[in-house]
This record gives sequence, C-alpha cells and structure tokens, in this order.
Amino acid sequence: MSRAIHVFRTPDRFVSGTVGEPGDRTFYVQAVHANRVVSVMLEKQQVAILADRIDALLDEVARRFDTPVAEATDEVEDLQPLVTPIDAEFRVGTMGLGWDANENSVVVELLAVTEESLDESIVLDDRDDGPDALRVFLTTEAARSFAARSEAIVSAGRPPCPLCGEPLAADGHVCVRTNGYKREPVSLEPYDFDIDDDSA
Repeated sequence: MSRAIHVFRTPDRFVSGTVGEPGDRTFYVQAVHANRVVSVMLEKQQVAILADRIDALLDEVARRFDTPVAEATDEVEDLQPLVTPIDAEFRVGTMGLGWDANENSVVVELLAVTEESLDESIVLDDRDDGPDALRVFLTTEAARSFAARSEAIVSAGRPPCPLCGEPLAADGHVCVRTNGYKREPVSLEPYDFDIDDDSA
C-alpha cells in the first residue's frame, strides 16, 4: 500500500488546536485550503517543540542569509477553533522542518508513527516506502503565526504547582516536593515571653 502525502503549498490556514478540558486535552495540527481539511494528532510536547523550532529556524535564516522574515510575536491573530468534525489522518511520530530558499517559505513535514526506524532522508522525500505525511509550505508570516498560537495553546493548560512545577489537576495533586502530603498553613500565634533576669 503506497503512502499518502498530503501537500499544502498555499494553505488558507495552518494551526494547532485542542479538544477537551485542561488536563485531558488532545492536540491536533490542521491544514486547510478551500474545502480541503487535513488534521493530524500529536503530543503537547511536540506542538511546543515545533513552535520553538520554527521561531529558531526563521531567526537563523534572517541571521545567516540576510533574508527578510516576519518578526517573532506573542500576538495570536487566529483565535478561531479547529474545523470540525476533526478526523485525524494519523498520529505524528517524526517531525521535519526546512527552508525553501527559492520560495522564501518554511516547510513543515509531519510523519505518521511507524514501528520501523526512520532515516532522516525520508523527510521531505516522496518515495513510496515511507509513512503517511502532511507537508505544508508556509510564508514567514504564517509560520510565525503558527508558532505564536501554538505557544499560547500549550501554556493555556493546567496551572503549575508553585512547589514542583508539575501541572495541577482539578481532583488533586501529589507533589513530589512534599512527599505526596498536603501541607496545611501554619498559624504563628503571638507568644508572651517572661524574662526573669536575676542579674539586675
């Protein structure tokens, strides 16, 4: 069975998003062009890494090649939810990132999980023996926008524990810094000291 490679050269939209409540969210990346929608499922950490690497790639392109690229931003322009119904084509295992100097575009490739070990040469390759893939070409503005939205989505989960930094859950939290025990606040009542000074 030949692999499916979903290519978007001029997507109308390329975003990450989630379904579910904080602490039980499923993460997706979705590419949209006209009526064509392709969604893939991935881990929260993968979304964070992809956003970080996109920003780093664009910074490096600007530095090394003196190529004008969109500036990094914290502002999220696209606040719309994912297109529904969400039917994931596959779960992402390997991610690839590149720069197309001819088109001045960022190339993102997300490959399906596979039991076979993958060689780096399979990324951005159209040969028939690889896993299914989503390949998207982005302007520098669209790439920065994807990174900004992804960072906001990743950080919008459960708040961290002030002691250990792990996410807090609605049904409780076992903190490694307290050996799993909930510490109650200690009230320091005023204490009267009687000083008996016989030396006076």
